[in-house]
Amino acid sequence: MILLESRKLCGGYGGSVAVRDVDLVVEEGTCTVILGPNGAGKSTLLRLLAGILPPTGGEVTLLGRPLPSWRRREVARRIGYLPQFVDFSFPLTVEEVVEQGRAPHLGPWRPPDPHDRAAIRRALERMELVPFARRPVRTLSGGERQRVLLARALATEPLLLLLDEPAAALDVRHQMELVAVVQELRRGGTSVVLVLHDWNLGLRLADQVLLLQGGAVVAAGRPEALLNEELFRSVFGVAVRLLAADPGPPHLVPVGVA
Repeated sequence: MILLESRKLCGGYGGSVAVRDVDLVVEEGTCTVILGPNGAGKSTLLRLLAGILPPTGGEVTLLGRPLPSWRRREVARRIGYLPQFVDFSFPLTVEEVVEQGRAPHLGPWRPPDPHDRAAIRRALERMELVPFARRPVRTLSGGERQRVLLARALATEPLLLLLDEPAAALDVRHQMELVAVVQELRRGGTSVVLVLHDWNLGLRLADQVLLLQGGAVVAAGRPEALLNEELFRSVFGVAVRLLAADPGPPHLVPVGVA
Protein backbone atom coordinates (compact mmCIF):
# COMPACT_ATOMS: atom_id res chain seq x y z
CA MET A 1 0.00 0.00 0.00
CA ILE A 2 1.25 3.49 -0.87
CA LEU A 3 1.17 5.76 2.19
CA LEU A 4 2.67 8.93 0.78
CA GLU A 5 3.49 10.12 -2.71
CA SER A 6 4.90 13.30 -4.18
CA ARG A 7 4.74 14.30 -7.83
CA LYS A 8 6.84 17.09 -9.32
CA LEU A 9 7.08 18.57 -5.81
CA CYS A 10 8.63 22.04 -5.57
CA GLY A 11 9.03 24.42 -2.66
CA GLY A 12 11.23 26.86 -0.80
CA TYR A 13 11.33 30.04 1.24
CA GLY A 14 10.93 33.71 0.43
CA GLY A 15 10.46 33.18 -3.26
CA SER A 16 13.53 30.93 -3.65
CA VAL A 17 13.13 27.33 -4.78
CA ALA A 18 14.97 24.82 -2.58
CA VAL A 19 13.29 21.66 -3.89
CA ARG A 20 12.59 20.98 -7.56
CA ASP A 21 10.35 18.39 -9.19
CA VAL A 22 10.78 15.62 -6.62
CA ASP A 23 8.90 12.38 -7.28
CA LEU A 24 8.73 9.97 -4.36
CA VAL A 25 6.62 6.94 -3.47
CA VAL A 26 6.63 5.71 0.15
CA GLU A 27 5.06 2.29 0.62
CA GLU A 28 3.89 0.70 3.85
CA GLY A 29 6.65 -0.80 6.01
CA THR A 30 9.58 0.69 4.10
CA CYS A 31 12.53 2.92 4.90
CA THR A 32 13.50 5.78 2.58
CA VAL A 33 16.78 7.59 3.21
CA ILE A 34 17.45 11.07 1.79
CA LEU A 35 21.13 11.87 1.27
CA GLY A 36 22.84 14.96 -0.08
CA PRO A 37 25.34 17.71 0.76
CA ASN A 38 24.50 20.72 2.92
CA GLY A 39 22.00 22.97 1.15
CA ALA A 40 20.70 20.19 -1.09
CA GLY A 41 17.11 20.70 0.11
CA LYS A 42 16.79 17.64 2.34
CA SER A 43 15.13 19.34 5.33
CA THR A 44 12.92 21.42 3.05
CA LEU A 45 11.73 18.26 1.33
CA LEU A 46 10.75 16.72 4.68
CA ARG A 47 8.78 19.84 5.63
CA LEU A 48 6.95 19.70 2.30
CA LEU A 49 6.13 16.01 2.78
CA ALA A 50 4.84 16.72 6.30
CA GLY A 51 2.58 19.51 5.04
CA ILE A 52 4.34 22.08 7.24
CA LEU A 53 5.61 24.01 4.24
CA PRO A 54 3.13 24.58 1.38
CA PRO A 55 4.47 23.57 -2.03
CA THR A 56 4.95 26.06 -4.83
CA GLY A 57 4.42 23.33 -7.40
CA GLY A 58 3.42 19.69 -7.66
CA GLU A 59 1.54 17.84 -4.96
CA VAL A 60 1.74 15.43 -2.03
CA THR A 61 -0.88 12.74 -1.42
CA LEU A 62 -1.46 10.83 1.82
CA LEU A 63 -3.27 7.50 1.40
CA GLY A 64 -4.30 8.66 -2.07
CA ARG A 65 -5.80 11.99 -0.95
CA PRO A 66 -4.17 15.38 -1.53
CA LEU A 67 -2.45 16.41 1.68
CA PRO A 68 -4.24 19.81 1.91
CA SER A 69 -7.62 18.00 1.98
CA TRP A 70 -6.75 16.46 5.37
CA ARG A 71 -7.31 18.31 8.64
CA ARG A 72 -4.01 19.04 10.40
CA ARG A 73 -4.94 16.86 13.37
CA GLU A 74 -5.67 13.96 10.98
CA VAL A 75 -2.28 14.40 9.33
CA ALA A 76 -0.54 14.59 12.71
CA ARG A 77 -2.08 11.27 13.74
CA ARG A 78 -0.69 9.58 10.64
CA ILE A 79 2.62 11.39 10.11
CA GLY A 80 5.15 11.89 12.88
CA TYR A 81 7.73 14.59 12.17
CA LEU A 82 11.05 15.09 13.95
CA PRO A 83 12.74 18.39 13.00
CA GLN A 84 16.47 18.88 13.04
CA PHE A 85 16.37 21.55 15.77
CA VAL A 86 14.00 21.88 18.74
CA ASP A 87 14.07 24.66 21.33
CA PHE A 88 13.78 23.29 24.86
CA SER A 89 13.29 26.68 26.52
CA PHE A 90 10.34 25.50 28.63
CA PRO A 91 11.11 23.52 31.83
CA LEU A 92 9.50 20.26 30.71
CA THR A 93 10.40 16.80 31.94
CA VAL A 94 11.29 13.96 29.59
CA GLU A 95 7.91 12.31 30.17
CA GLU A 96 6.06 15.55 29.47
CA VAL A 97 7.87 15.98 26.15
CA VAL A 98 7.16 12.39 25.12
CA GLU A 99 3.52 12.86 26.15
CA GLN A 100 3.28 15.63 23.52
CA GLY A 101 3.38 12.85 20.94
CA ARG A 102 -0.13 11.86 21.97
CA ALA A 103 -1.55 15.36 21.42
CA PRO A 104 -3.03 14.60 17.95
CA HIS A 105 -5.12 11.82 19.54
CA LEU A 106 -6.48 13.95 22.40
CA GLY A 107 -9.29 16.45 22.34
CA PRO A 108 -8.85 19.86 23.99
CA TRP A 109 -10.23 18.58 27.32
CA ARG A 110 -9.44 14.86 27.26
CA PRO A 111 -6.51 13.77 29.43
CA PRO A 112 -4.40 10.78 28.37
CA ASP A 113 -6.25 7.49 28.88
CA PRO A 114 -4.66 4.08 29.62
CA HIS A 115 -3.93 3.49 25.92
CA ASP A 116 -2.14 6.85 25.68
CA ARG A 117 -0.17 6.11 28.85
CA ALA A 118 0.83 2.72 27.48
CA ALA A 119 2.06 4.31 24.23
CA ILE A 120 4.11 6.85 26.21
CA ARG A 121 5.60 4.11 28.37
CA ARG A 122 6.52 1.99 25.34
CA ALA A 123 8.24 4.94 23.71
CA LEU A 124 10.22 5.71 26.88
CA GLU A 125 11.25 2.08 27.19
CA ARG A 126 12.15 1.75 23.51
CA MET A 127 14.54 4.70 23.72
CA GLU A 128 15.88 3.65 27.16
CA LEU A 129 14.54 6.79 28.82
CA VAL A 130 12.56 5.41 31.77
CA PRO A 131 15.30 6.40 34.29
CA PHE A 132 15.18 9.96 32.87
CA ALA A 133 11.37 10.32 32.86
CA ARG A 134 11.21 12.91 35.66
CA ARG A 135 14.30 14.85 34.67
CA PRO A 136 14.06 18.26 32.97
CA VAL A 137 15.00 17.90 29.31
CA ARG A 138 17.27 20.94 29.58
CA THR A 139 19.59 18.97 31.90
CA LEU A 140 20.24 16.23 29.33
CA SER A 141 23.07 15.88 26.85
CA GLY A 142 22.54 16.45 23.14
CA GLY A 143 22.33 12.73 22.43
CA GLU A 144 19.86 12.17 25.26
CA ARG A 145 17.67 15.00 23.99
CA GLN A 146 17.68 13.44 20.55
CA ARG A 147 16.42 10.18 22.04
CA VAL A 148 13.65 12.12 23.81
CA LEU A 149 12.53 13.58 20.48
CA LEU A 150 12.56 10.14 18.89
CA ALA A 151 10.46 8.83 21.78
CA ARG A 152 7.98 11.68 21.29
CA ALA A 153 7.63 10.74 17.61
CA LEU A 154 7.19 7.04 18.49
CA ALA A 155 4.52 7.87 21.08
CA THR A 156 2.25 9.20 18.32
CA GLU A 157 2.10 5.69 16.81
CA PRO A 158 1.96 7.13 13.27
CA LEU A 159 1.78 5.30 9.96
CA LEU A 160 4.80 7.26 8.74
CA LEU A 161 7.75 8.87 10.52
CA LEU A 162 9.68 11.74 8.91
CA LEU A 163 12.99 12.13 10.74
CA ASP A 164 15.47 14.92 10.07
CA GLU A 165 18.96 13.86 11.18
CA PRO A 166 17.75 11.51 13.94
CA ALA A 167 21.29 10.14 14.40
CA ALA A 168 22.74 13.58 15.17
CA ALA A 169 24.57 13.59 18.53
CA LEU A 170 23.94 9.86 19.05
CA ASP A 171 26.92 7.74 20.05
CA VAL A 172 27.66 4.51 18.16
CA ARG A 173 25.63 2.35 20.54
CA HIS A 174 22.53 4.49 20.18
CA GLN A 175 23.00 4.74 16.42
CA MET A 176 22.74 0.94 16.38
CA GLU A 177 19.64 1.28 18.59
CA LEU A 178 18.19 3.62 15.97
CA VAL A 179 18.82 0.95 13.33
CA ALA A 180 16.97 -1.59 15.51
CA VAL A 181 14.05 0.82 16.06
CA VAL A 182 13.68 1.49 12.32
CA GLN A 183 13.80 -2.23 11.54
CA GLU A 184 11.20 -2.94 14.22
CA LEU A 185 8.91 -0.21 12.88
CA ARG A 186 9.15 -1.59 9.37
CA ARG A 187 8.21 -5.08 10.56
CA GLY A 188 5.14 -3.53 12.22
CA GLY A 189 4.11 -1.79 8.99
CA THR A 190 5.26 1.72 9.88
CA SER A 191 7.19 3.55 7.17
CA VAL A 192 10.17 5.79 7.87
CA VAL A 193 11.73 8.58 5.81
CA LEU A 194 15.06 9.80 7.20
CA VAL A 195 17.46 12.58 6.32
CA LEU A 196 20.99 11.45 7.15
CA HIS A 197 24.54 12.68 6.65
CA ASP A 198 26.08 9.28 7.35
CA TRP A 199 26.15 7.60 3.95
CA ASN A 200 26.80 4.10 5.22
CA LEU A 201 24.20 4.23 7.97
CA GLY A 202 21.71 5.38 5.35
CA LEU A 203 22.67 2.69 2.86
CA ARG A 204 22.37 0.08 5.60
CA LEU A 205 18.88 1.20 6.66
CA ALA A 206 17.26 2.02 3.35
CA ASP A 207 14.91 0.15 1.08
CA GLN A 208 15.27 3.10 -1.26
CA VAL A 209 17.63 6.09 -1.36
CA LEU A 210 16.99 9.57 -2.71
CA LEU A 211 20.20 11.47 -3.52
CA LEU A 212 19.65 15.23 -3.73
CA GLN A 213 21.84 17.95 -5.19
CA GLY A 214 20.72 21.53 -5.64
CA GLY A 215 17.18 20.62 -4.65
CA ALA A 216 16.76 18.01 -7.38
CA VAL A 217 16.97 14.22 -7.35
CA VAL A 218 20.16 13.15 -9.11
CA ALA A 219 19.79 9.45 -8.30
CA ALA A 220 17.17 7.22 -6.69
CA GLY A 221 16.74 3.52 -6.15
CA ARG A 222 17.87 0.55 -4.13
CA PRO A 223 21.01 1.18 -2.02
CA GLU A 224 23.09 -1.33 -3.96
CA ALA A 225 22.27 0.50 -7.20
CA LEU A 226 23.76 3.73 -5.82
CA LEU A 227 27.06 2.29 -4.60
CA ASN A 228 29.01 4.23 -7.19
CA GLU A 229 32.26 6.07 -6.46
CA GLU A 230 31.86 8.56 -9.31
CA LEU A 231 28.27 9.39 -8.33
CA PHE A 232 29.21 10.27 -4.75
CA ARG A 233 32.31 12.15 -5.90
CA SER A 234 30.27 14.35 -8.21
CA VAL A 235 27.54 15.04 -5.63
CA PHE A 236 29.65 15.54 -2.49
CA GLY A 237 32.88 16.83 -4.03
CA VAL A 238 35.09 14.23 -2.37
CA ALA A 239 37.03 11.28 -3.69
CA VAL A 240 35.34 8.08 -2.54
CA ARG A 241 36.45 4.48 -2.33
CA LEU A 242 34.02 1.56 -2.28
CA LEU A 243 35.19 -1.08 0.17
CA ALA A 244 33.88 -4.61 0.55
CA ALA A 245 32.93 -5.68 4.05
CA ASP A 246 32.94 -9.23 5.36
CA PRO A 247 30.51 -9.68 6.95
CA GLY A 248 28.15 -6.89 6.04
CA PRO A 249 27.35 -4.75 3.00
CA PRO A 250 29.96 -2.72 1.08
CA HIS A 251 30.56 0.80 2.31
CA LEU A 252 31.82 4.11 0.96
CA VAL A 253 34.88 5.79 2.46
CA PRO A 254 35.87 9.39 1.65
CA VAL A 255 39.60 9.56 0.89
CA GLY A 256 40.15 13.19 -0.07
CA VAL A 257 38.77 16.30 -1.72
CA ALA A 258 37.91 15.68 -5.35
